[in-house]
Amino acid sequence: MSTDAARRPRRHHIGEFVASDDWSDYWTTAISRAGQGRILVRGYPVEEVIERLNHTEVSYLVLCGELPDARQTAVFDLVLRCGVDQQFISAAVGAARFTASAFPDSPIPALASGMLASGSVTGSPQEPAEMLIEAVGWQLPQIEACARVLKIWGERRGRVPGLGHPLHKSAEPRAVTLRRLALELDGWREHGRMLDAVEAHLAATKGRRIPINLAGAIGAVLADLGFDPLVIGGLGALGYGIALLAHITEEIRDGVPLRIIPDALGARYDGPEERHIPPRRNAA
Repeated sequence: MSTDAARRPRRHHIGEFVASDDWSDYWTTAISRAGQGRILVRGYPVEEVIERLNHTEVSYLVLCGELPDARQTAVFDLVLRCGVDQQFISAAVGAARFTASAFPDSPIPALASGMLASGSVTGSPQEPAEMLIEAVGWQLPQIEACARVLKIWGERRGRVPGLGHPLHKSAEPRAVTLRRLALELDGWREHGRMLDAVEAHLAATKGRRIPINLAGAIGAVLADLGFDPLVIGGLGALGYGIALLAHITEEIRDGVPLRIIPDALGARYDGPEERHIPPRRNAA
């Protein structure tokens, strides 16, 4: 590709390609380049990437396009190891294990099910990150920003993302640890401080504390590292992926094939009692 072509702004509308009949940059990527016997990842030879970087540094390079410094590496590595597991609390685990019980031939369909169940309700850090990035961007006095967050997200979602947990009512242990270690690593910056302020403002408003959850803490730390909210959402799912794989393997090797939900485990029918369709009347 010529230098001029490489520097040309990317086109995003299909009509531009159709009108010009120039499809030379229809598929364009800045992530890697592959040729006969040669691979460059963000411009670096893949041999050097494999030999000289650890997993955290490689992940940061692929996602961000540049090598992380020591602080960024330490903070990012901290985030990547926070997901761990908490039994069957996450709906993603149930989705993954149900799929594994029905399709024990491979872990991949079950992994996909678990990933697909990683959304705003099951603890994705994407929404908390979007909230914090938006709030910081307003550049308002902190108390005004917090009040606006509660109003806007109350209207959008009926709740403030990144706060509260169905099990951990006083403190979410993973979130507490992530926040503490991020502070020590200088990784809890303006988005983290905004989350602290929102937590305090919500507590003052409701008269009780609703603690920061893991999704909120991860969203704050990754936003402070400059990640795109889309990447933050994906990292939330990937960070829990190892736990999902452990659950899936356990289900396939030592679980119950073709799991069901019996009445004893909470299945309940609340529809109409038995009824019958009347015989059809003969056409006149």
